[in-house]
Amino acid sequence: MELRIGTRGSQLALWQANTVAARLAAAGAPPCRIVIIKTSGDQLQDRPLSEAGGKGLFVKEIEDALLRNEVDLAVHSSKDMPAILPDGLGIAGVLPREDPRDAIVLPMSVRSVRLQADLVAALGPTPSIGTGSVRRVAQLLNLFPKARFTNVRGNVDTRLRKLDAGEQDALVLAAAGLRRLGFAARISLTLPADVCVPAPGQGIVAIETRECDSATRDVVSRISDADAAAALDAERAVVEALGGGCQTPIGALATMVDRSSLELVGVVAALDGSRVIRATGRASLADASELGLRVGQELMAKGANEILAQVRAQ
Repeated sequence: MELRIGTRGSQLALWQANTVAARLAAAGAPPCRIVIIKTSGDQLQDRPLSEAGGKGLFVKEIEDALLRNEVDLAVHSSKDMPAILPDGLGIAGVLPREDPRDAIVLPMSVRSVRLQADLVAALGPTPSIGTGSVRRVAQLLNLFPKARFTNVRGNVDTRLRKLDAGEQDALVLAAAGLRRLGFAARISLTLPADVCVPAPGQGIVAIETRECDSATRDVVSRISDADAAAALDAERAVVEALGGGCQTPIGALATMVDRSSLELVGVVAALDGSRVIRATGRASLADASELGLRVGQELMAKGANEILAQVRAQ
């Protein structure tokens, strides 16, 4: 018997799949075989995700293979997963969370920065910043109101080479991916949540299975991290409450405040940065989903529905 792991073929996706395989092996699971599946998102490198249909393009073909019983489990960056999963599929476990924050990366030729004010001074008033995320753009316009944001796709090392070649003045990437791939030294500054709330699930690797496959779900549960799972439940509940997709300007971050409770911040920002709505809450780990629903409802009450309606209309 073997477990077939469905994954994309990117650097980060393969790191995630191999890490899951190693952890399963250490937990006494059957041998794993990695099955690389090319997704629609992988084939649309020249278009922003917001135009191509959102980050769900990175998981659909893998989920289809899971439903067809061609793989036994799927490994995803959880921020790429839609709020509502296909019927018959569920998240069986998650790995411990890496740094969930967004990170600014400057060219190798630029001196290092330690403070937000140093970053703004180093980039000047009209920097070219590489990111295809509408969530990041909507929030960072408050820090760089005259910046030019350009779509950047491809593996991390490819993006870094383009940055160092002068194609952008800075990149905004997930700190988790940089750290996991050995590029932590390239992080110039991590952005706190009061500047840029990360994507729901950022930094969490999710393992998806068929809900009817109890044997695989039991094996996966052996390596699941309870704290990361609770945080993911809370953050995904915010998106579900807002009816948002992966390429909408929604941020959510749940952090542990003690061993039994979470603090959650949610944000919805207008695409032009003119309006940013925030809501926060705290609850026990057991009530993580309810916490996310409550924060999402508060965002709606404050006017998030108006912003999201404008985004969808565009």
